[in-house]
Parts: sequence; C-alpha cells; structure tokens
Amino acid sequence: MDKREQTNMIVIHCAATPASMDIGVREIKKWHVNDNKWDDIGYHFVIRRDGTLESGRDESMVGSHARAVNGTSLGVCLVGGYGTGGWENNFDHKQFEALKDIIIKLKDKYKIEKIIGHYEVDDVKQCPSFNVKEWLTKEKINVV
Repeated sequence: MDKREQTNMIVIHCAATPASMDIGVREIKKWHVNDNKWDDIGYHFVIRRDGTLESGRDESMVGSHARAVNGTSLGVCLVGGYGTGGWENNFDHKQFEALKDIIIKLKDKYKIEKIIGHYEVDDVKQCPSFNVKEWLTKEKINVV
C-alpha cells in the first residue's frame, strides 16, 4: 500500500447490504481481503447501522474504494444501501449524523471542498443509494 500524497476529496459509499445486516470494518475487511484479494479494507471509515464510526484503512494510505480517485480521496462507507428491490436509502438517522460529523472533521483537517457519491465516479452503480449533493445542501455542508 502507498501513502496518499494529497487529499482533495471524500467519496461516500454504501456497503450494499440490507437494513437488517449490521456489519462493520471486520466483516467488510474480510470481504475485501479474502474475496477481492486486496491488502486491506478499501474504505478509510465505516459507519455501522447504529451510527458507530469505525476506522478502516489507515487514513494516510491510498484507499481502494473508487478506482479513478483512490490516490486523492478518502472513502467513507455507510452500512446498508440495498434492499429487496435493489439500491435503497435504508440508512438510520444516526448514520447520517455520524456521516455529517466525520465529513466536517475531514473537511477541516484536509481543507477538502469536493465531496461526492461513488456513483459520480462509477456511473454503473447507484452507491451510496442517496443523492449526495441534495444531502450536503440540506445539511448545509459547503462544497464546490
């Protein structure tokens, strides 16, 4: 794994799991390492169903969450985002509170102005299953 030279973006993801599945870093890391054969979990942070924020891949390292921007971004994953009908905004309000908190901290720490959903990098996916720009506006989180 390489150290990230610059950080200018946050990419929001979902785990594409049903609302009933409460997993965290340990389970996702197992999927990424065992199934994908990656060195580590791809995300820097994971937000569990109850809003608990867990640290994943070391924050200083290049992630493995959005191929085109891995080298310049931090990946934050919300557990959930998928239902019986496909992509679904099934997140708990506690998850959105935790997401807002970590985004504000990371924005301040790295002077980040660009926050996007995974779907903006990989248009085949609807991850994270909600409109990130609308959510940022509603939460009054200023971005470019």
